[in-house]
Amino acid sequence: MFSGIVEEMATVTAVIKEQENIDITLTCSFASQLRIDQSVAHNGVCLTVVAIEGDTYTVTAMKETLERSNLGALSVGDRVNVERSMLMNGRLDGHIVQGHVDQTAVCTDMSDAGGSTYFTFRYPYDRDMARRGYFTVDKGSVTVNGVSLTVCNPTEDSFQVAIIPYTRANTNFADIQVGSTVNIEFDILGKYIARLQSLV
Repeated sequence: MFSGIVEEMATVTAVIKEQENIDITLTCSFASQLRIDQSVAHNGVCLTVVAIEGDTYTVTAMKETLERSNLGALSVGDRVNVERSMLMNGRLDGHIVQGHVDQTAVCTDMSDAGGSTYFTFRYPYDRDMARRGYFTVDKGSVTVNGVSLTVCNPTEDSFQVAIIPYTRANTNFADIQVGSTVNIEFDILGKYIARLQSLV
């Protein structure tokens, strides 16, 4: 379980394909504090640490993960938003994030918001998925590349988020441009409500 508050950006140092999986090695400031089998969110995707060496660690992404996320496009030098799993004895600064990315979206617009930046993202609309809670609502929560954000101006297949300068400088929103593909996780509370309504 995560909060969507990114700790830092890790840098990819190696990507190795192993059959249908890829092993991703990254470096970050807390690599030496990790342990094997620990969960870390990478651009919002929960992955298990499988190796640690010095200031680097390795995680494995399987075919299902690669099909639903942007991790398959990573290459050496790319910056990845990382967050260790949430401690249950502190404040929940973001929102409840599972680390189970639902799908990808594409940035279609960036515009000035008086010092901040509005990013617009579009994703494939699926009526059945929407009935099961895979949608955004105004002022609701969404996770983009692991960042907990508030939704603005949602449509059935798009939404906006407003990114303050701090978030843009300290996450890989600094690298997102029109045409960039990001990972999105819809709000788990919306999914549960949709599921309950379908049972009534």
